[in-house]
Parts: sequence; structure tokens; C-alpha cells
Amino acid sequence: MLYKYTRVIMILLFVAALSPSYGVDAGPGSRAIAKARPRVVYITQSKGFKHAVLPESARIMKELGDKHGFDVTVTDTAENVITPETLKNTDVIIFYTTGELPLSDEQKSALLNFVKSGKAFIGIHSATDTFYKWPEYGEMINGYFDGHPWTQDTEVTIKVDDRTHVTTKHLPASLTFKEEIYQFKQFVPERVKVLVSLDTTKTDMTRTGIKATSFPLVWYKSYGKGRVFYTALGHRPEIWQSDWYQTMLANAIKWAAGELK
Repeated sequence: MLYKYTRVIMILLFVAALSPSYGVDAGPGSRAIAKARPRVVYITQSKGFKHAVLPESARIMKELGDKHGFDVTVTDTAENVITPETLKNTDVIIFYTTGELPLSDEQKSALLNFVKSGKAFIGIHSATDTFYKWPEYGEMINGYFDGHPWTQDTEVTIKVDDRTHVTTKHLPASLTFKEEIYQFKQFVPERVKVLVSLDTTKTDMTRTGIKATSFPLVWYKSYGKGRVFYTALGHRPEIWQSDWYQTMLANAIKWAAGELK
């Protein structure tokens, strides 16, 4: 009898040694299940100005997914992926877009409901130069592009207003670089938490076209049960190639997907 039980135990130990390890903590009595990688759809459709950096941004976004553990699908046809069926298998939608994208009313509702239900939306740079004729989109992202007094060849200084958030805690207190800087209309500061803004004390404030008095550049907010993150930075390829920007984007995706608190 002792031999029989010993043999069974040895077999069980052998099977356990061959079983794959998923690196998942399981509570008492529960089964370990492999955690799914966040599924990200990166949309680069342009119905207005088309940014030259889009192909490189798509390449870098794919690399970030491989490095940080999320799956990235890149497309320039929003109408093919903003559908109830596709959104069921998506965790984060990212826009680097311009103009009035060809979404039906049903697709627009599907996108809003996707975020409100607990999923996430991330806007990059010209995502605020999108859907001017769709007020609910402007409310979700919290503002629209209203000119860029500082063009892509202008040196500016940004300040990090909140270095405790997972998307900005790696950043220094300030950074200086060349970038195209937006200002916004219909921006409601009470609805968002601003993480990064333009340092007006260290930036040329004599530029033509300045309308605002404050210049938020990175912010986040809740939208229903979901999360929204936006960065106005990302016009120049040098920004995309920088480690600090890539880390911010990767952490924003993981935060939006609920993987980082």
C-alpha cells in the first residue's frame, strides 16, 4: 500500500514538473490561469493634416508592445475597428488622428460606450485635432486643438506638474527640447488631472497666435468607468525616439489597461 501511494506521488510530481509556469499568483484552492496581455489598437487615420511621424510612431508602438507585454494592432482605417465586435476584444484604443473620421453614429456610440464600460482611450498629439463636429468626443478627450504658436522647430521647456503618477514619475522636474506645442479650446481644467504643462517662464511667450494663459500638455481623467489619457507631445520623431517619451507611453497604456495603479 505504501509503495502504491509513493508511486502516485512521484507521478504527480513528474507531471507538475512538465507543466508550464504562467507566473500567476493563485489564491488557496484556485487554479492558476495565464493573464492575458492587454490588447491595444493604434489608429493613425488622417482626414486632415497627415503627420510625417506616423509610420515611425507605428513601428515604435509595436516595439513598446513587445518590450512591455501588450499586443498592438496598427490601422489607418478607424471604421474597420470601431465596431462592437472588435471592441469586445480590445482593451485600449489609441488615436493619433486628424479630421472627421468616417464613423457612423452607431460606431461613435460604440466607442463612447467602450470607454464608459471600463476600457480606455489614449489620445496622442493631433487626437485633439479630430472630430470637431462630434461634441461628445471633445468632452471625452477634454478639448480641441486651437493653434500651435510654438512650431516643430521651436525650443520649449515643459514642467512636470505631478511626478507621482505612474506615467510621469520617471521624468525630471523639467525638460527642454524642440517640439510643436498646442493650445486648446473647450478645455475644462476641473474635469482632468494635468500632469505636464508648458513652462511659460522659460519659453518664448511673444509668439504670434497665443490665445491662452495656461498650456496643459499631458492629462488624464475618468470617463464613466473607464480611463482617458492624452499627451499633446509627439509631433517630432526625436520625441518618439526618446526614452522618457516611450516610457511615458508604455506606462500610460499599462495604466489605462488597469495593469498599473
